[in-house]
Amino acid sequence: MPAHVLVAYGTTNGSTAQIAEAVAEVMAKAGLAAEAQPAASVDGVTRYDAVVVGGGLYAGRWHKDARRFVRRNRRALAERPVWFFSSGPLDPSASEKDIPPVPGVRRAMDRLGAREHVTFGGCLQEGAKGRLARMLVRNGKGGDFRDFPAIEAWAARVAGELIGEREDR
Repeated sequence: MPAHVLVAYGTTNGSTAQIAEAVAEVMAKAGLAAEAQPAASVDGVTRYDAVVVGGGLYAGRWHKDARRFVRRNRRALAERPVWFFSSGPLDPSASEKDIPPVPGVRRAMDRLGAREHVTFGGCLQEGAKGRLARMLVRNGKGGDFRDFPAIEAWAARVAGELIGEREDR
């Protein structure tokens, strides 16, 4: 039976959701039972063998739904393999260098023993929700900086780790 993996995410404008869906799709193609779900709608993680949590970055903090999900499920998350990702830089920096987790995410990683964190570029386009987001787009600071080949490669590596561990049992 394949490992059941949850990819939970917090997003405002849908960019992080698209990353989470890409991660789950790659994992499913690798033979895992993976599903992407909005973090706010997940009622528990005990039925999952592993969890990936992603959050959009806003003013140096993870999306509130991702933070709340981790806090609400901290005991169960500490008992299974967990990976984190962030999305947010509105420039090519995430594709050019490793961007460490913001302090709140780093603390959550340490508390849970999360295996890894990666930051992917963000996306902010016309029609974005929020006054600040609309102002950024209007001032030419928006765009799509997500690197889907890098996202897919990371998801494939995580899937490979999970599959390898299951085979070693």
